[in-house]
Amino acid sequence: MTVPSPTVRLNEVDNVVVARRAIEAHVDIPGENVRTAAAIPAGHKVATRAIARGEPVRRYGQIIGFASADIAAGDHVHVQNVEMQDFERDYAIGQDAKPLAMVAETDRDTFEGFVRPSGKVGTRNYIGILSSVNCSASVCKFIQQTFPKEMLADFPGVDGVVALTHSTGCGMADRGEGFSALQRTLWGYARHPNFAGILMIGLGCEVNQIDFLLEAYGIKRGELFQHMTMQETGGTRKTIERAVGMIREMLPHAAQARRERVHASELSVALQCGGSDAYSGITANPALGYATDLLAAQGGTGILAETPEIYGAEHLLTRRAAKPEVAEKLIERIKWWEHYTASNGGEMNNNPSPGNKEGGLTTILEKSLGAAAKGGTTNLNQVLRYAEPATERGFLFMDSPGYDPASVTGQVASGANIVAFTTGRGSCFGYKPAPSIKLATNTTMYERMEEDMDINCGDILSGDATIESKGREILDLLLKVASGEKSKSEALGIGDHEFIPWQIGAVM
Repeated sequence: MTVPSPTVRLNEVDNVVVARRAIEAHVDIPGENVRTAAAIPAGHKVATRAIARGEPVRRYGQIIGFASADIAAGDHVHVQNVEMQDFERDYAIGQDAKPLAMVAETDRDTFEGFVRPSGKVGTRNYIGILSSVNCSASVCKFIQQTFPKEMLADFPGVDGVVALTHSTGCGMADRGEGFSALQRTLWGYARHPNFAGILMIGLGCEVNQIDFLLEAYGIKRGELFQHMTMQETGGTRKTIERAVGMIREMLPHAAQARRERVHASELSVALQCGGSDAYSGITANPALGYATDLLAAQGGTGILAETPEIYGAEHLLTRRAAKPEVAEKLIERIKWWEHYTASNGGEMNNNPSPGNKEGGLTTILEKSLGAAAKGGTTNLNQVLRYAEPATERGFLFMDSPGYDPASVTGQVASGANIVAFTTGRGSCFGYKPAPSIKLATNTTMYERMEEDMDINCGDILSGDATIESKGREILDLLLKVASGEKSKSEALGIGDHEFIPWQIGAVM
């Protein structure tokens, strides 16, 4: 067996390579004509030639930062000698857009899903309790906790009762970006195909009135959609009693849903990452990107998000925009974020996190270039505001924070019925009502946290798998989980506390 080089070169124009494993000082790097000047931690970068102060540092063939001091060949390249600077990016709108070769319907993958009256397809069959405001959050949790477990046992086709609560809904303006984002989020969950039924509960006097939401989005009360307020019902105890009765009446209707075979075109995947490391952009993210390409060719959907974590790589997405207005909307969102962070005394390079840096990521540019790989290579067909319903298929982008739970909350509201989550440091993430599979970027972490990780992508680094073979493995698992197989996070019971709508604007 050929022993892999201790480093990985990602592009011929790069002036750094990435360590596959920890490398000692004074070790020759095969093929690079360079010797390490100091110990290089696993995942960190080695300069392959001298880089003068102010000169760009390149990885993936792209700029990831600028030398803040002279760097010698063989030096460890990281936060001590790399900094962010402004530089022009060529958006080249639509330059790389190309027709997608679609798979014939007869050759498409399938899964067993719940086909709802709306025509949307669910991967789970939950009943949801949805708070319109934080004031009703406790009572929603009480309802979930006190609901008789033996009653659920009589309806095995129902996956459970989940209470989705949040920290806002009042003390906010009744118009503007924050209010609209919250209403879109709640509407997205009220109509989500992973719910057989929804009970929405408010306090009664909050800014985010349930009646406003129902009127704005045309939601009608019915057997599987009910709503109430605590003030009208008579307080905490009476609300719990009435709510339990309402859910009891929903159960037989929810249990009538049956899985049926549908094409992979009905799969909508939230493409997410958290606890990233330097291997994310080499293994798990491009493998997930390949799975996204396979899915898009079958009429399915992959939704990328986390706008601060594609910052510096957005020019790679605008080049793939199917229409100029798609690229222009993404650029507008980038500029909004620059203003948003500056007005709050921050900066876009406040990311990566300490854990990301320990894993070898130096700047947000480097992190973003790896994160964008989750979107594959096909055309960018739509850019969505946070929680805006997806109306196109294929590869889409949704504006969101980089905070994983808030981002996934918006992706699911936009229509994602399953989540694919890559992680290098080891995020223990799950989500209800959309099942989440976790993809480890490196074998060391996978073996340490195997109970939480669904797939190891570290074997791409060792040469035992390819991006293409791993991408196919990821899509196959997504289809199995969409058909009812439990993901690792579901088996552990994770997912009841990750519903976090993005809170934009002043709290008043």
